[in-house]
Amino acid sequence: MKKESKIDKQILSMALVLILVITVPILINPEKGTAFLNGVLNFITGNFGSFYLWVCLGIFGFLFWLAFSKYGKIKFGNEKPEFSTFSWLALIFTAGIGSGIMYWGIIEWAFYYDSPPYGLESGSVEAAGFASTYGMFHWGFSAWAIYCVPSIPIAYALYVRNYNSVRLSTACRGIIGDRADGWLGKLIDVCFMFGLMGGIGTSLALGTPLIAEGIHQWFGVEKSTGLNLSIVLGLTVFFCICLFFGLKKGLKLLSDWNLYLYFALAIFVIIFGPTAFILATFTDSVGILFQNFFRMSLYTDPVGKSGFSEAWTIFYWGWWFSYAPFTGMFAARISKGRSIKELILGQLVGGTIGCWVSFAVFGNTSMFFEITGAAPIIETLNAEGAPAAIFASLQALPLGGIVTVLYVVVAAIFLATTVNSGAYTLADVASKNLRNGEEPVRWYRVFWGILLTGIAIVLMYGEALNALQTLTIITALPLVFIMILMMASFIKWIKEDEKMLFGTETNTEAKKLKEDKTIPTIEITINNKNEEVI
Repeated sequence: MKKESKIDKQILSMALVLILVITVPILINPEKGTAFLNGVLNFITGNFGSFYLWVCLGIFGFLFWLAFSKYGKIKFGNEKPEFSTFSWLALIFTAGIGSGIMYWGIIEWAFYYDSPPYGLESGSVEAAGFASTYGMFHWGFSAWAIYCVPSIPIAYALYVRNYNSVRLSTACRGIIGDRADGWLGKLIDVCFMFGLMGGIGTSLALGTPLIAEGIHQWFGVEKSTGLNLSIVLGLTVFFCICLFFGLKKGLKLLSDWNLYLYFALAIFVIIFGPTAFILATFTDSVGILFQNFFRMSLYTDPVGKSGFSEAWTIFYWGWWFSYAPFTGMFAARISKGRSIKELILGQLVGGTIGCWVSFAVFGNTSMFFEITGAAPIIETLNAEGAPAAIFASLQALPLGGIVTVLYVVVAAIFLATTVNSGAYTLADVASKNLRNGEEPVRWYRVFWGILLTGIAIVLMYGEALNALQTLTIITALPLVFIMILMMASFIKWIKEDEKMLFGTETNTEAKKLKEDKTIPTIEITINNKNEEVI
């Protein structure tokens, strides 16, 4: 008997064709392509910006209610969790954040300090307060709420309803029904895959210059496209090795060590850096954030038209929406045995604290050096760019040379975990007939790792990365509606299952459903009581 293929050739071919159709014209004429896409992006942020803000705030409120309602006790299967709590949180955090936290965590404050919101004076005391706070806001509860939303219906579909595919279309099945298996489902999945491929490509483009800056300063190697390509090729070999060993032996160990080094570096800076300033500024920032959370969440400046919200908050929300299906799929894939409440709090609280460490420790240290004149951070930023300003901050620390090496190593590992997680998820989505807990075949995982880095290399060489980054944010708009559809599907499912759990269905109806062999029997644990549900 011939073994059925594990590769979903339709989704694979559709995703590859879409990438070629869109990226090749951008590659041929990057300037015109970028200008056109910037026009589309400006239209979206200008006309749908308020929609993004309201959806994000609504998502946060919905998750807060869900976590502390009776539905928060629903478990994703009755098995014990596959990973320890530390490894589980490490996998979620490192997959969702990547090297971006090492890049922006130390330097983002400078942009807000130099060009603050609310009409504040540049370089003022008030500007400093919001400068140290806005990074925590953009990478905090709201961002992780966006990330968390897809993980719940996907995990529910996978471990409660026992569907065999980790896909957005499957999570929408409660609303779209069998159309999840047709062209509509394929379109939903391909839309997500394109956004992820573009997002991972631009993550590589963001992390590579930071590593290149380190090599330039340590060895005097000239910064060039050739150096960037060499770095990406070197990282590709590392990615493929990790993907070969799989989720538990490769990605888990990488994520664990990533977090160990990240926190070790942060502890070093707290002890040997400006400790009192770090703690005082972080405390002040938490107060500013909670006092101004709703103002920051809904700030649009329609009269002043500063463009701050469009350039930062709305852009960030679009970026998180474009990544959210990927992080949701990956978080769902590793959350067997966890409850809905655990999954929500693990991402919203655990992810937020992980990000806050970077802004509180590295960002406030960099701000201290600027304010005291120990290092010209903003001057370096304006003259030489963000990577040079980041290194100026690190080298002002005690044992600055060693710190910069460790910082770049941690950033590289963050980048590796993101690409590995992305490749793993894409291989999962573009596979079929995977049994519960079964991983995509090794060569297929490695193939997606090579493809992701290949996209980054081609676009880096063609100077079209800015266009792809912009396009990735544009794809976030349809994903917002897909995520709303997923949550509607999830609500419909739990309402249906609630009736069965609490005995409101008639015995005749329950018997008829159980006799239907085409529908799997599933289990939900609520209040420590197991009930069979169709």
